[in-house]
Amino acid sequence: MTRLRILGVLAGVLLSVSASAQQVSVIKLPELQKRLNRQSDTTYVVNFWATWCAPCVKELPYFDQVNTTYAKQKVKVLLVSMDYASQLEKKVTPFVQKRNLKSEVVLLNETDPNSWIDKVDPKWSGALPFTLIFNNKQQKRAAFEQEFTQRELTTQLQKFLQ
Repeated sequence: MTRLRILGVLAGVLLSVSASAQQVSVIKLPELQKRLNRQSDTTYVVNFWATWCAPCVKELPYFDQVNTTYAKQKVKVLLVSMDYASQLEKKVTPFVQKRNLKSEVVLLNETDPNSWIDKVDPKWSGALPFTLIFNNKQQKRAAFEQEFTQRELTTQLQKFLQ
């Protein structure tokens, strides 16, 4: 009886921990396009990355820092995983949870990059990491096919907040 009670308590603890952990939702291109085309005065920082991309992994904490530093301003960070949707539970979600990412994370479930990359940004070759910073109300948009340092990312974001 005692063992069963202990197991029940452990199960409850594990369920509450996983319920509060960062969730990764899977989206398709139309949902992403809707987010990229929002008419608001919020500045969005959208980073396309993958768990297998070393430069992407290296810069992820900088995006999370932006999310924290600018929390009281109209700045929103979206991290878009380019991993396969089949890797969501085995790889992507554990990766996000292990690194304790606070920014919103989505996995883009599109299999043919050639059919949608131009729709995100015509200048994007498809290389990772890739970042968009935009404010649609101000009609400002910048695209970066590069790995950022914390300083470079902050400098680029500041151009939108002046």
